[in-house]
Amino acid sequence: MKITPEQRIELHGFNNLTKSLSFNMYDICYTKTKEEREAYLEYIDEQYSAERLSSILKNVSDLIGAHVLNIAKQDYIPQGASVTMLISEGPVVEVPTDTYKETPGPLPNNVVMQLDKSHITVHTYPEFHPNEGISTFRADIDVSTCGEISPLKALNYLIHSFDTDIITMDYRVRGFTRDRNGRKLFIDHDINSIQNYIPDEIKGLYDMIDVNVYQENIFHTKCKLKRFNINNYLFGYTEDKLKPTERDEIIERLQTEMDEIFYGANVPVLKKDKNQG
Repeated sequence: MKITPEQRIELHGFNNLTKSLSFNMYDICYTKTKEEREAYLEYIDEQYSAERLSSILKNVSDLIGAHVLNIAKQDYIPQGASVTMLISEGPVVEVPTDTYKETPGPLPNNVVMQLDKSHITVHTYPEFHPNEGISTFRADIDVSTCGEISPLKALNYLIHSFDTDIITMDYRVRGFTRDRNGRKLFIDHDINSIQNYIPDEIKGLYDMIDVNVYQENIFHTKCKLKRFNINNYLFGYTEDKLKPTERDEIIERLQTEMDEIFYGANVPVLKKDKNQG
């Protein structure tokens, strides 16, 4: 069933479809010494503390029209944080005309819809390579909603909330609801790609790969930053402090780290497969 932007499906009862968005971001940094690594982890813990993450999730709940029932948050030792937010149906406002359009969602300035029996979670994972001088920070955010609007409408805001080198996004619609005649509906909106929910100016910054299983209502998109400026990956100093050979070595290590995360495989394995092919 194709849904036009002006249409709304008349349901038998409440919309029982569960729409889940998993948003994973990676920030990569070169930390040459133990002191640099500790300073980077301290910066990450401060920048993405449980308190700030709670603020981000509250804005997400506003964007999808949720009422926050409960927040559990924790900063971990030595590093990392988690926030879990239970949300329920929020204030009912006028249904937006772009409910079914594959367009980027707004930034947090208005409530647009309602949902029920839902949750939002975030977990952070700072880590470092034991020998290569690479530190990596990962944040996993899961938004699960019931109701008419997709959590993809919060994607634009989430991308703006994190300074990220690599993004992995998964969207899935589970369960079924019924129309007024009792016919099962396994999805209530048309979707071609997660990319259609990302603004063009953001898409222009990244290389992107889609893997979609349309018959199962599963959508997957990976993004890797296109342009590489080494100064964005040095912690506490700039490129002019490096010797040319050291600069080239650092760039190679950083780009290898990004490629491995993006393709989900160690670079030596990829090179071997390429030679064999």
